[in-house]
Amino acid sequence: MTTSTENAIAPEQSVPQQIKTIAVVGAGTMGLGIAQLCVQHGFPTILFDLNADILAKAEVAIASGLGKLVEKGKMPPAEREAALARLRPTTNLAVVQADLIIEAVVERLTVKHELFQNLAAQNAPQTILASNTSSLPITRLAAAVPHPERVVGMHFFNPAPLMPLVEVISGVATAPAVADAVQALAEKLGKQPVRAADAPGFIVNRVARHFYVESLKLVEEQVASFEVVDELLEATGFRMGPFRLMDLIGVDTNFSVTSAMFEAFHFDPKFRPSRIQQQKVDAGHHGRKTGKGFYDYSR
Repeated sequence: MTTSTENAIAPEQSVPQQIKTIAVVGAGTMGLGIAQLCVQHGFPTILFDLNADILAKAEVAIASGLGKLVEKGKMPPAEREAALARLRPTTNLAVVQADLIIEAVVERLTVKHELFQNLAAQNAPQTILASNTSSLPITRLAAAVPHPERVVGMHFFNPAPLMPLVEVISGVATAPAVADAVQALAEKLGKQPVRAADAPGFIVNRVARHFYVESLKLVEEQVASFEVVDELLEATGFRMGPFRLMDLIGVDTNFSVTSAMFEAFHFDPKFRPSRIQQQKVDAGHHGRKTGKGFYDYSR
């Protein structure tokens, strides 16, 4: 009789010897940035999104991003064309097969579970399933996935082609060889990987959460306007104030991360989401990507 232990994939077998192909699921701001980074560094990359319009906009944005590198003399024109040739956009999830798949979809556990289960069913047990989640525990993501030892966090920061840091997060089941492979890949992509244990918000978002939360409280309590808060913090050395940064990240994305951490920390008041931010999300004022957030970008 075969036992579940006998069926399990040993950690050393659960990672490809070398990551040669990559797929990115989700062609939003983070997904397209990660895809650009991968093709830029020589990796054939599938970029999937259910929405054909979003996918088309992502293709344009990636071409533009690579074009800026050419303009700055950081990439020869021929290499830009070669990089674009390595990109394979698709709206067909069935073709998403690779050595490493990075999901960059909405921050909802049920959505990510369903996605990883579908991807696991059509990929080899050695395929690494990585999440770009900002806040959801990797252990919970992996729990519903066959061979959870190949699930890992690979958290890029926006904009992915430019920001140097990548958090590599191991869940309880993550095989050390999988985390090692993702760290090595991040280095090949020109990034500075930092290893983190599994915890809500990991390192950066947990520390930075109060940069946003406390700034929003100042506005809620009418201590200062959001413009004044931005001006003061930028005057002290921050490259971007919290409200300009939320507009860049996406007000909706930032609110989603705060909400997830509030729940994960058992509704600790210090992580309480802001009513002002909730109103912005409800109004569709999601920041630069919609033309309006805390600031108006339509003019």
